Amino acid sequence: MLGVAGSAAAAPAGSGESQSSTNVAGLSWADGLALGVVEGITEYLPISSTGHLVVTERFLDLDPPKGEARDALDSYTVVIQLGAILAVLLLYRRRVRQIVSGVVGHSVTGRRLLIAIIVAFVPVGIVAKALEDPISDHLLSPGPVAIAWLVGGVGLLVGAKWLRDRGRIGRPLEELTVRHAAIIGAMQVFSLWPGVSRSLTTIVGGVAAGLTIGAAVEFSFLLGLATLSAATLYELVTNGSGIVDRLGIGAPLVGIAAAFVSAAAAINLFVEYLNRRDLRIFGVYRVLAAGVVFALLLSNTI
Repeated sequence: MLGVAGSAAAAPAGSGESQSSTNVAGLSWADGLALGVVEGITEYLPISSTGHLVVTERFLDLDPPKGEARDALDSYTVVIQLGAILAVLLLYRRRVRQIVSGVVGHSVTGRRLLIAIIVAFVPVGIVAKALEDPISDHLLSPGPVAIAWLVGGVGLLVGAKWLRDRGRIGRPLEELTVRHAAIIGAMQVFSLWPGVSRSLTTIVGGVAAGLTIGAAVEFSFLLGLATLSAATLYELVTNGSGIVDRLGIGAPLVGIAAAFVSAAAAINLFVEYLNRRDLRIFGVYRVLAAGVVFALLLSNTI
């Protein structure tokens, strides 16, 4: 993540579009590319995409004061999730078709999955709307993100073996129930603290509810379609014009495209990795990332 951000920070302002002439908030095509790659790689891994985007913004010196520019950048870091959404739609198109078949009554499993996704989505949707301002005012900064990374990292280091062992004996996704979905939905609420990770909470919630780790991961991807799509649609409706006015068209589209490519790659590698190993490496990464952020904050680098 730091390597991508560093490359973007070092890129000349003239690459793609001029920062000063095309986007008032200072988002160049290189910045858009960096944010897109970071979003795509981290969205479905248990390391928090929101936390990485917050830190990357600071590293790229994208920190406008409160106002239209700040609102546009905040909205864009949500809308950039469109690339990650499209990646899941592509890679899990058969499962998505099954859910669509369930809508029209042609697939019992598809209908069960759709109901489960709705049940799991409702808690985070309600709480996110209720706590929108406190989260934005107090948690969208590197300090709270680093704390969440550290706590989640220690939790993964302690619980990785339990997750793998319990995840081997759970139920497949086809046996997902409303009870499983409710537990996963309740766990997903904790991911509203930037740095906690939606992926981490839903995978842990799925395994704790009784799913195999493979089923929990797949449901995390599918639930992400609902959660990320709702957030993206909300930002487009409420501030889509602000994104275009303040950031232009080119840099945001570059970021969305980069998020799509990097998310598709990250999903494939993550699923393949879990077939052989547990999640301990992500715990190590989170602890190290938290340490780096704390060091950067103490040195006033970000």
